[in-house]
Amino acid sequence: MQSPGLLITISAMPSHLDLNSRSVQDYLKALYKLQQQDAPVSTNVLAERLQVAPASATAMMKKLAEAGLVEHIPYQGCRLTDSGRQQALKMVRRHRIIEQFLQQVLHYGLDEVDEEAEVLEHAVSDKLIERMWQVLGQPSHDPHGSPIPDHQGRFPEQSARPLCSFSPDQPLRIVRLKERSPAQLRYLHQLGIEPGAVVRLVDKAPFNGPIILHTPNGQHPIAWELAEAILAEPDTP
Repeated sequence: MQSPGLLITISAMPSHLDLNSRSVQDYLKALYKLQQQDAPVSTNVLAERLQVAPASATAMMKKLAEAGLVEHIPYQGCRLTDSGRQQALKMVRRHRIIEQFLQQVLHYGLDEVDEEAEVLEHAVSDKLIERMWQVLGQPSHDPHGSPIPDHQGRFPEQSARPLCSFSPDQPLRIVRLKERSPAQLRYLHQLGIEPGAVVRLVDKAPFNGPIILHTPNGQHPIAWELAEAILAEPDTP
C-alpha cells in the first residue's frame, strides 16, 4: 500500500497522448507558471487558472501523470517532471518569441501581444519560431522583460527585484512586468512604467501600503501588490 507522501512517477508514454494538443500544451505551461520553488500545485488552482472545471483538470492530470509529464503527490497536487518541464519551457519559449515578434516587427502594444501569442503558439512550426528568433536578433527577453529560455531550457541571469523592495530616492530602471492583465499593462503604460523606463521611488507607506513613484509621466501612487510585479534594478551610469 502506498503511503500518503509517496511520489508517483509513471514514465511510460501512452500512445494516445498528443503532445501537440493545445489542451496538453496549455496545461503544461500553466503548471510551470504556477509552480513556486517546485511545490505541488492543486488541481483547483490549476482549474481556476485555465478556467475549466476541477474535474476536467483532474482528468488531464491523470493523463499527464501516465505520460510521465507530471508527478502526482496524494493530498497535495501535481508538479512537472523533468520531461514535463522540458515540454512546458518549449511552449514558454515559443510564446515569448512570438510576443517579441508581434511587438518589434508588427508594432503591437504590450497589452495586445499575450492574447495573440496564445493563439499563434499552437499554430506555427518550430522552423518558423526559430526563423522569427533569428530575424529579431536572437533576443533574450520578450516585450514585458520576461526571459526567453534557450533550447536547453536555461534562462539568462537576471538580478532585478520588485519595486517595493528598494529604498526611496534611488534611480531605478524597469526590467520586467510580471503576469499583468491587459488593463493593468495599459494603465502602467499611461504612467510611463514599461521595460527600459527610469523611475524613482519617492516614498513607501507602512504595512504594505502604496508606494509613490516618480515616472517619465509624473508622480503616481502604485498599489503594493502591483509594485511587487514590477521588477527593477538600480540605474547605473
